[in-house]
Amino acid sequence: MNPFTTKLIHQLAEDQVVPGVSYAMKQRDKWQQEVFGYSQLVPVKKRLKPGQLYDLASLTKVIGTTTMILHLVSTGKLSFEDPVKKFLPQFYDWRVTIRELLTHTAAITGYILHRNQLSASQLTQALFTLHTGNWLGKRVEYSDIGLIFLGEIIETFYEKPVQQVISEHVLQPLQLKNSTFQPVAKACVPTCYSAEKGLLQGIVHDPKAQILQEHCGSAGLFAPLSDLMRFADWLLADELQPKLFSAELRQCLFADQTPSHDLGRSFGWDLRYDSVGRACIYHTGYTGTFMLLDLATKQALIVLTNRIHPNEKNDLFLKRRDQIITAYLKEKDQ
Repeated sequence: MNPFTTKLIHQLAEDQVVPGVSYAMKQRDKWQQEVFGYSQLVPVKKRLKPGQLYDLASLTKVIGTTTMILHLVSTGKLSFEDPVKKFLPQFYDWRVTIRELLTHTAAITGYILHRNQLSASQLTQALFTLHTGNWLGKRVEYSDIGLIFLGEIIETFYEKPVQQVISEHVLQPLQLKNSTFQPVAKACVPTCYSAEKGLLQGIVHDPKAQILQEHCGSAGLFAPLSDLMRFADWLLADELQPKLFSAELRQCLFADQTPSHDLGRSFGWDLRYDSVGRACIYHTGYTGTFMLLDLATKQALIVLTNRIHPNEKNDLFLKRRDQIITAYLKEKDQ
């Protein structure tokens, strides 16, 4: 199945771009999956094992928060064109809509001094001091903050922390039984390492998620490969069961949903186009995770690595990731 793509994925570990890889490819209702390499290199080398949990980083945005927003839209509780300020009175601009937060076109701008040293309440208040740039709706600028605001909107409906809502209304219904925001450390693939702090394992890497904890809608989810395969099976099935949102909304995911419909992003997800021009949904996570789903042909690619282990600076991975996606988009329909 997709031999050139498979070769490129193997080369990630062979060339020591990452310690190890857990990946899966779906084609014609069959999954190809492999786990190889190491889960960690320092302070001691350990082999990667099937079933280990990864810090998914920004895949949290699409698996959890976006899915919940689509559920709220599907049940008539909010609209993509609703102003954010309708739900968050402290928000700084009536013009910004749910659509613009979801598509990263909200032009969120400003600087928060000592952001990573703030408490949760201080950081939350500081986010409301940001403002809107003059490119509102005209340009995509990827931002964690938009998804944090969407998490806060979800909390206004459920009166619970957003991560608890995701656990109860996404992870449990989809039977993603090993996905969690509170993992057991030894079950997790470690992320980075430093001589001062040691191994970061089972603790979310993202600084804002560390501060906001259960109130963070942009990162924090840990999951094994098998649960992401299950999520892909659900989203690509002939019928969405359980029906967390409507079939019409699912179809909308696979199209440009920016205000001008030509900026290359959907609701929550990025878009990539295959060799025949079909839109596939795609997302990455800073820690070294990425997934691409094609509804038309029911194909999927999921790659999980800990590319920031042992050191965070790893730009070569980003180049290789792009090569893998380019190859897969060309090869999957051959």
